[in-house]
Amino acid sequence: MSSLQDVAAFVGVSAATVSRALNDKPGVSTETRQRILEAARELRYWPNSTARSLTTSRTRTVLFVTHRHKFPPSEDPFYPQIMRGLEETLARDDYNVMLVTLTDEQLTAGPEALPVLQDGRADGLVLAGPDIPPGFVLRAAASGLSVMLVDNALRETQIPAVVADNEGGCRAATDHLIEAHGHRVIGLLRGAEGWATSEERTTGYCSAIRAAGLTPRVVSVSETTIESGFEAANQALDAYPEMTAAVAVNDAMAIGAMRAAGSRNLRVPADLAVVGFDNISWAKFAEPPLTTVNVPTLEMGRLAARLIVDRIEGEFTVASRTILTSDLVVRASCGCEKAAGAPD
Repeated sequence: MSSLQDVAAFVGVSAATVSRALNDKPGVSTETRQRILEAARELRYWPNSTARSLTTSRTRTVLFVTHRHKFPPSEDPFYPQIMRGLEETLARDDYNVMLVTLTDEQLTAGPEALPVLQDGRADGLVLAGPDIPPGFVLRAAASGLSVMLVDNALRETQIPAVVADNEGGCRAATDHLIEAHGHRVIGLLRGAEGWATSEERTTGYCSAIRAAGLTPRVVSVSETTIESGFEAANQALDAYPEMTAAVAVNDAMAIGAMRAAGSRNLRVPADLAVVGFDNISWAKFAEPPLTTVNVPTLEMGRLAARLIVDRIEGEFTVASRTILTSDLVVRASCGCEKAAGAPD
């Protein structure tokens, strides 16, 4: 089995350069990074692994891989909707989808530790979610399998990705609170630092806040669940008692923020306006109905399916990021009644 040193010798760079490239770290040129990924695939290099080489036979199976959250998919339909679009589209090309939910231990061990990959039971991986770390993504890409990211993107390495307009969507949500409702103290409730989607949504929020001459007020927590939204909102209200509005980086956190307001006898939206992000199916059933940014989850899954099949069948050669439009869906939690004709 090839080693990191073998890859370094093959490319003509140091082992440290290979390590940086395979962990999406800066300091490596785009050309060298690409040569290292190609060499790792050619040499069948599994970093830090004794896993067997993958079979090269076609299985017509794509893995849809997510991190196993404490918040179950049955209660947060964001990724199941992406998988539905993926599955429907792949079926037309006679491909199957297998769901893999990763534990924290499996994320740390890397893709080479997954039996389904050791046994060569997949042609490609669709890795969904910003909490799948760069090291895992690049080790998967080095395996020789076709890899596609959804709702995640790497900063330094070109791995094909399908994402929403996170920055533009969060800027629009924040602008709405400022311009339509006159809020001046607006908090951002976000997940862990380093997650691509949270970072992009934070950038959108901050750009709107600073353009209005206001001060950013950001609270970060480790997860993006109802429980963590409750926690983040309480932290924000304790730190900024004058806060009159909150933008959450997803709808689960927004629901948690509304519950936190209720626990303090604050009315939504009269005392605290709340806006979410994602427009998951039950956002419109919140009380009050949640103003949020729509992410076209079905289309994300459909597009990821088309792109992963192109990669598997050798028709897709350029690594790129595809950004889908994210539109504000106005309901009551921001202080508006639902706009006539607004999408659900």
